[in-house]
Amino acid sequence: MANERDTEPRSRGRPSAPEAELRAAAVEATLALLLTQGYAATTVDAVAKRAGMAKKTLYRFAENRDALVMQAIASWTDAFQPAFEQDAQRVAEVQPLLEQGLRAIAQQVLSEQAVGVFRLLQNEFPGREAMLAAYQRNGIERGRAIVADWLQRQQRHGWLRELDCAQTSDLLLAMVMAEPLRQMALGLLPPGSDIDTRITAALTLVLPGLVGDATALRNR
Repeated sequence: MANERDTEPRSRGRPSAPEAELRAAAVEATLALLLTQGYAATTVDAVAKRAGMAKKTLYRFAENRDALVMQAIASWTDAFQPAFEQDAQRVAEVQPLLEQGLRAIAQQVLSEQAVGVFRLLQNEFPGREAMLAAYQRNGIERGRAIVADWLQRQQRHGWLRELDCAQTSDLLLAMVMAEPLRQMALGLLPPGSDIDTRITAALTLVLPGLVGDATALRNR
């Protein structure tokens, strides 16, 4: 007699844990090959072998090398996106929520793997343009868009004055991330170093100018 659990339908929606683990293994294998052997060596065959899975399994997630690299880079933004899902319920919550989000970004983009990819892109190699395009589109531009969307939502709630959210996102990320990333890429600072104090200092400097007008209008 069949086990009752064997006859129960699979739940739909989010992927099962094994599926998520396979995808994570593919991402880890892709990044490891990129950083140790370079872009040209990061083939579907090599990624499948390193991840310990069949090629047909890997093809469920990505059809070629470019798609593998794109997903590997997108995994960083996937990881910090949830930190920007919560909106402030009052103006005093804007800074702590934004600090929380920027810390989540730093954990990803200043990690050893992310810094390694940034270093790799400073060199010329076959396929660099394709990899750079994936890095720009799925890493930098997507990260900016996530922060800009959060700022725009806080603006609609009335916590921030009217501003160019895309430009403000760009400026915030440059102020907080660019210098630590430069130092890490040059070997002056270990990848993954804590930049919490830098994040707090940057927001303490910038936010009064972003919330000032909005707060004044709400208090009239």
